[in-house]
Amino acid sequence: MTASHRILHLSDTHLFGDGTLHYGLVDTRIALERVLERAGSLGAVDAVVVSGDLSDDGSAESYRILSGMLEPWAAERGAQVVYAIGNHDLPEPFEEVLGERETVVEVRGLRIVTVDSTVTGAGYGSIDEEQLERLREVLSESAEHGTVVVLHHPPTPPTTGLFESLRLVDPDPLLEACRDGDVRAILAGHYHHALATETDPGYIPLVVAPAVANTVDVLWSEPGDRAVRGSGFAVVDLPDDEPVRAHFVTAPAGDDGDPVYVLSPADVERIAEASGWRGEG
Repeated sequence: MTASHRILHLSDTHLFGDGTLHYGLVDTRIALERVLERAGSLGAVDAVVVSGDLSDDGSAESYRILSGMLEPWAAERGAQVVYAIGNHDLPEPFEEVLGERETVVEVRGLRIVTVDSTVTGAGYGSIDEEQLERLREVLSESAEHGTVVVLHHPPTPPTTGLFESLRLVDPDPLLEACRDGDVRAILAGHYHHALATETDPGYIPLVVAPAVANTVDVLWSEPGDRAVRGSGFAVVDLPDDEPVRAHFVTAPAGDDGDPVYVLSPADVERIAEASGWRGEG
């Protein structure tokens, strides 16, 4: 199968501007280097899409490090880099280095639209009516090869308990806007594990990229939550007149599978109290 467009989908790089280790353990810059080296065998790529939590400390330097790594990699392949903002990112440094938080980019007739799903000071996501109206306006005219929508918080329920209060609140208006337009796929991150699903039976494919920083253990059977070392990415192919296809690829290291954190139910509740959604819906 030959794809008309190919996207390298990265997420949750959690870079620090000063070299701090993520959770005191993971050098996320080295993890990103390993991911890009692994992705180097892809050949042609039309776009590199990064779906939020680009930084962990929100510093301008962390965004400069990210762009300094991704832009040359993409330029060698004639690809365009598209950045979406996540809940760990800070708007002002993000915009200072990477540009606007909501963008419309066209790559050889494929339109890529970013939506800012972040809520200031919170871990959960929300999209207001003004943003939805802007998206509807963009989608009111079809693109030659359709549209891909990118946001940080997936418009689908989480797999693990940690993200239950950190989910996208009321995703239905976003999904309705996407269904009414020419959206071929939605790309997201946030959950720190790979996930491919449909937003509704028979509707739009949703691809959640694995994180660069670590991997949430979706098979963890104890109360609470667990993440382990491990980095990966998604390759999203959008062939003309055929279904979207996504492949998830790991970028192995010798310490993959070692614990990064184990959260008790009390830890999860504290996170929910501090930055989670406490309302209805």
